[in-house]
Amino acid sequence: MRISKSIKFLLQIMPLALLCGCGVYSFTGVAITAETISIAAFYNDAEGGPPDMAQTFTNKLQDYYQSNTNLTLVKEDGELQIEGVVTGYRLSPIAPTAANAELLGGNTSALTRLTITVQVTYVNTEDDQFNFENRSFSFYEDFDSNQNLTAIESQLLDRIFDQIILDIFNASVANW
Repeated sequence: MRISKSIKFLLQIMPLALLCGCGVYSFTGVAITAETISIAAFYNDAEGGPPDMAQTFTNKLQDYYQSNTNLTLVKEDGELQIEGVVTGYRLSPIAPTAANAELLGGNTSALTRLTITVQVTYVNTEDDQFNFENRSFSFYEDFDSNQNLTAIESQLLDRIFDQIILDIFNASVANW
């Protein structure tokens, strides 16, 4: 009899536990009620970088939102709206070294840092407390200075864009 009382108790408690756990939840941490998003084409205002950099960024951003939310991408006037500009493409020498300094006419760098900066405006037409305007997002990747930048540039941009897009996503719909 003890077993049947325990089973009865569990059967009574289980539905209550399931009801308490229900709600708006997503494995990505996104809890939004909007149904549409418009992501305007970013443009490139940075000095340098590949000519298709802004378009590549826009495509990756749109793909990320479509893959990680139930939002429908619309051309304009979405309930959520994102637009922006690539404002920075900077190469900076880091990790200076004196190796081969005499041959190269001075100190050289063992590593170079590629930094990309994107300025974003986000509008949530349902709740303007989450809006932000001209917010800068930036990330970088370091690479060996002996490598040819054009040979590895697309890989560097992919990694940098992935992090910037994650930061934009978290700042907008994930509210982190």
